[in-house]
Amino acid sequence: MKNDATSLDRMHDIVLPDAIPWWPPAPGWYVVLAAMGGVALYLVYRSWRHWEANRYRRQALRELEQVHSILEVSELLRRTALMVVPRAEVAAQTGAAWTRWLAAHAPVAMDEQISRQLTVGTYDGSAGEIEGLKQYAASWIQQHRLPELQQRESR
Repeated sequence: MKNDATSLDRMHDIVLPDAIPWWPPAPGWYVVLAAMGGVALYLVYRSWRHWEANRYRRQALRELEQVHSILEVSELLRRTALMVVPRAEVAAQTGAAWTRWLAAHAPVAMDEQISRQLTVGTYDGSAGEIEGLKQYAASWIQQHRLPELQQRESR
């Protein structure tokens, strides 16, 4: 064999570099991980605040299960409204003005029978009438909106 530069004996295998390791990651991944952690903490905080802000709704719904008269349902609706609206706005409402106020602050439709019960029905009605009123009250408690939230959503 010849000892020249083109001899195949002088060729070596190609040495491949090692695979890129998964750990430790590049510095940019730490930034991404920190941002994701911050977003997760923010979402948990917002969820907790929302849950706490609706505590009065959960309590009112539990109390609604225990009421047995039209007067108690009306009082519960008023106490629920007082939790989110200034006392001067709610306490002065009576009769038809009270039912109009309730209808204006929730997307729940109020039929004439419910309006009549809340206006003049402070006496005990039949069980069916009370159940209809309790269903309306439960819907109102779950769906009513604060006045400032209604203004923000309409923009």
